[in-house]
Amino acid sequence: MRRLSRLLTGGTLFGMTFGPIRRAAPAELAPGDPAPDFELPGTDGKTHRLADHRGRRAVVLAWFPKAMTPGCTAECKSLGQSREAIRQFDVAYFAASCDTPQRNADFAKSLELDFPVLSDPQGKVGKAYGVVGAFRPWPRRWTFFIGVDGKILAIDKDVDTGTHGQDVAKRLEELGVPRVA
Repeated sequence: MRRLSRLLTGGTLFGMTFGPIRRAAPAELAPGDPAPDFELPGTDGKTHRLADHRGRRAVVLAWFPKAMTPGCTAECKSLGQSREAIRQFDVAYFAASCDTPQRNADFAKSLELDFPVLSDPQGKVGKAYGVVGAFRPWPRRWTFFIGVDGKILAIDKDVDTGTHGQDVAKRLEELGVPRVA
């Protein structure tokens, strides 16, 4: 056990010298960074790709921890109830979680959502966005605003589940996302 401890903190083992073993944390995304590409199934039966919107419209990607839970229900309901305000802008908007496509389909149906909820059950896209980690199997409740050029415009890390839809519309205005003609 002491040998393993020395190996992990730096030292020698069997005559070989080792430095401390460190896990590099991925750099956290920030405004101005390119948004990681994604290709995820949606509750509308389509596969959604960030690349399909690049050069055409902005994208909102609202990550939530777990379908069918009170906070996530409130958040997605708020997005659904604010559809008219959000759709005034030239934007594609999605909610996303690491739930299975079937669970998200049941969730979206129960709330009568008319926007796609994306599924990332392996958490690969969530990891790329920094919302899922080695010790965090479900996503953080963060919303990414992605510009037409595919770069992150803003990240909301303090989501109010009850007003999220209104907050998204307000942020789209603040960011200067063009309105639909």
